[in-house]
Amino acid sequence: MITDQRRAREDSIALHFRKSRETLDAATADPAMLEAMMKIADVAIQALRTGNKLLAAGNGGSAADAQHIAGEFLSRLNFDRNPLPAVALTTDTSVLTAIGNDYGFEKVFERQLLGLGRAGDVFLAISTSGRSPNILAALRTARELGITTVGFTGNAESAMIPLCDLCLRAPSGSTPLIQQIHIVAAHAICGVVEQALFGKP
Repeated sequence: MITDQRRAREDSIALHFRKSRETLDAATADPAMLEAMMKIADVAIQALRTGNKLLAAGNGGSAADAQHIAGEFLSRLNFDRNPLPAVALTTDTSVLTAIGNDYGFEKVFERQLLGLGRAGDVFLAISTSGRSPNILAALRTARELGITTVGFTGNAESAMIPLCDLCLRAPSGSTPLIQQIHIVAAHAICGVVEQALFGKP
């Protein structure tokens, strides 16, 4: 016999899947998102062709996405090919805690960009809210260094958007749904980059 509690849980799961599907459908039908992905792929291709690299950062789930995306570029996505230089600024606990302790958590990505970033690189800044202070600080520094700034965020207006040369805005205000769109978009972008640089369909 199905209890009321079990039925409520099943309904909750089904609702999440419906919202996920609706958000994916909205993203698929959004010409601004498609255009943003094409332009982001273009700047990544240009940077990587000229010996530059991708740097990525975020907090919490967005930190995990930064690592995931860097892994797809540096290892592989759809087929075997040469590694592409990509660094997640979220992985080295000694660096993160040293900068956080000495300069404050707001500086943890900015400081790494100052040491690792070069003009011509691409900085992928991921923030579902668009308000993360350490992401905003890093975006400002990236622009000063001549690094192309790419943002992944949600549909809310935020201080992050004008700091980005290109910005992909997921059509949602829900953090989990925004994160789902971000990783789907990142896979699509990485696939376009792979095909452009290595010639496989």
